[in-house]
Amino acid sequence: MKKLALILSILASGSVWAQGSIEAGKAKSETCVACHGADGNGIITTYPKIAGQHATYLEKQLKALKLGMESGGKQGRYDPVMSAMAMPLSDQDMADLAAYYASLPISENATPEEVVDAGRVLYSAGDLSRGLTACIACHGPRGNGTELSGFPKISGQHADYIKLQLEKFRDDSRNNDMNAMMRDIAKKLTDADIDILSKYVGGLH
Repeated sequence: MKKLALILSILASGSVWAQGSIEAGKAKSETCVACHGADGNGIITTYPKIAGQHATYLEKQLKALKLGMESGGKQGRYDPVMSAMAMPLSDQDMADLAAYYASLPISENATPEEVVDAGRVLYSAGDLSRGLTACIACHGPRGNGTELSGFPKISGQHADYIKLQLEKFRDDSRNNDMNAMMRDIAKKLTDADIDILSKYVGGLH
């Protein structure tokens, strides 16, 4: 129990992560602009908005993407584009980039009116009959997640990107989620559920 408390204390202090510099991250972000845009809000909707995302989450994903390349996809998170981009990054590079993008404002998005009602039910209540956990339990009422827990901000995210990630969690092609939480949930989602949720979370400001 004492060991667990110590680990949690270290995590809470952020000392397990390198301290990131916003200015250094800005200088290192030139290669990121091609896909994520000059403001971190993405150019192509299948690529994520990374502006305003929690720094520890961004850092974790960069580490996982690099490990995915190093292990040939057997560990971490493998993406043919991003894993290659993450390969040359040092831990300090990752911390700096994460700090920089976390400091930028995410652009506004909206929820299409036709998915508001169904999306609200799925997001806020889940579906007990299917054992489907509500998204709100981890991502919060406004989809902001929490830095300490490692749950990402999903509010304002591109619907196409959210849909793609839910599909990847469902078919196990993305498996770097903590305790397989997202995979367990995604496997219970239908195509219609994924379509509704991916569009719904965009407007959870």
